[in-house]
Amino acid sequence: MIINKNALAFGILLCGLCMALYVNLFTQQTWLEQSYLYDTYSTESGQSAYIYKGKEIVIKNVVPYAESPINQTSLSKSQGTPSLSEQWVKKNDGQLLLLKPAFHYGFWSLLPALITIVLCLLTKEPLTALFSGIVVGAFMLGEYDLTDKVLIPNLASEGTAALLLLYLWLLGGLLGIWSKTGAAQAFANFMTRYFVRGQRSAKFISWFLGVLFFQGGTMSTTLVGTTVRPLADKAKVSHEEMSYIVDSTASPIASILAFNAWPAYVQALIFVPGVSFLATESDRIKFFFSSIPLSFYSILAVLGTLLLSLNITRFSGKRIRQAHLRAQETGQLDAPEAKPLSAKELRGTNIPDGYKPHVLEFLLPLLTLITIAVMTFIYSGTPEVNWAFGVALLMSALIALAKGMSLDNLIEGLGTGLKGVVVASVILMLAVIIGSISKQIGGGLYLVSLLGEQLPFWLLPVILQLITVIIAFSTGTSWGTYAIAFPLAMPLAWAMCQSQELANPELFMMVCFAAVLNGSVYGDQCSPISDTTILSAMTTGCDLMDHVKSQLVPASLAAGAAAIMWTALVYFTA
Repeated sequence: MIINKNALAFGILLCGLCMALYVNLFTQQTWLEQSYLYDTYSTESGQSAYIYKGKEIVIKNVVPYAESPINQTSLSKSQGTPSLSEQWVKKNDGQLLLLKPAFHYGFWSLLPALITIVLCLLTKEPLTALFSGIVVGAFMLGEYDLTDKVLIPNLASEGTAALLLLYLWLLGGLLGIWSKTGAAQAFANFMTRYFVRGQRSAKFISWFLGVLFFQGGTMSTTLVGTTVRPLADKAKVSHEEMSYIVDSTASPIASILAFNAWPAYVQALIFVPGVSFLATESDRIKFFFSSIPLSFYSILAVLGTLLLSLNITRFSGKRIRQAHLRAQETGQLDAPEAKPLSAKELRGTNIPDGYKPHVLEFLLPLLTLITIAVMTFIYSGTPEVNWAFGVALLMSALIALAKGMSLDNLIEGLGTGLKGVVVASVILMLAVIIGSISKQIGGGLYLVSLLGEQLPFWLLPVILQLITVIIAFSTGTSWGTYAIAFPLAMPLAWAMCQSQELANPELFMMVCFAAVLNGSVYGDQCSPISDTTILSAMTTGCDLMDHVKSQLVPASLAAGAAAIMWTALVYFTA
């Protein structure tokens, strides 16, 4: 059976490479105009400018929109690659826009993500599946030098370097020191003694921390997973249950308790000319918060994990129920053939002789980490996660040295931690690269471009949900999906309001907005190539594909119920 699976996987990869070469040599690219709106202002010298990453950028060489070689009319007429990669234009109403051309290969744009996901499900080897998808995507783009033209440029990007720094050095080092000092085990013993009375209380504390850390994304999954792993293991909670709770209270809660970076990011993507309630930045942020009660998927996802934490598994699916019973009856936290992402070295302790662990060795660095992340968000608008983990790592090391641990033992613990997360970090790196390639070849653009204005209005929310689910599942990113989908979906929704003369256009727009927001979260949450999916499995010690498969049923139930609720709401009220 193993030989057949390997042979089948090799055949799928070979077919994928042949199709990629065909696309590169014989398929015509479809170019589309992408417009970006910034909050521009006039400088003292009368020039237009905007703020980007805290710096003032002066806008130069603005041309009328109709004269731009990269507006949609010009792109549709041209046969080759556009002459410009971006250009500032001024529309007839005086509005300034940044135009950037983007292309897709039609259905073929989904090929790398499709190959990756099929191989991931077939082989349960995310490393080889991700690398195969990267090779297929690179061949489609005509890049055959994988090292110098694909891997190194992506690794050299600021975002990828930050991920590797955080999750390989800082997170791995912190987990390693906690393992060496016994701090995590001391915390688990403390919680067990005073708060945790069994599986249910351990899971409820995990759920509560997931709600408490409402920043969302990688920060929430890392914080919650790292914190609850030792106490959940001690209470014999299955790793499938824990990874689901951690993953399903990360982005879903961040879209409900949106006192984070989400509104500021999303508002820049949802401007629609002529729509009064989306006219200014404050209007768009108000629109975001007004639509929160319509985030049905996120609300149901968080409620679903609450029910699971109370040992109500009716809506959790067969796999999670089986995992719950396995842990309860046998004490086995993983399935027999599972391959947990975290190394064996991080699953136990190796405390030096004579060293006495204390719960404060875990709590002080953790509280410092949370405080720095929250305070930097309050003052700067962005949580400085690297600072937070760096200070927590340094504090843990200094406490251990002050208590008498030798430098050799400390370095040994640090090395154990780095070794324990290196495989997961490589998977994370490959996931980022394939997400970048999927964006370059325009898979998301192709999916959204399939929509038209002739649809019945009540079908649009669920179709937007389905489209964004596919984009996010294929690329492994919700925020990347927002950047693709919102600038296309919101004008389409408004055009449908106008053409079909809806009585309540603002409500319809809110439902469509919530469908894109929630569809992206659901697709990202279920994707085996998503950073949050990988980190949820890594920090809780779960097998990646066991986490993906067990989470799929309860998440899909919530998404299906949300789709029905959105459709009914717009059908009867819009």
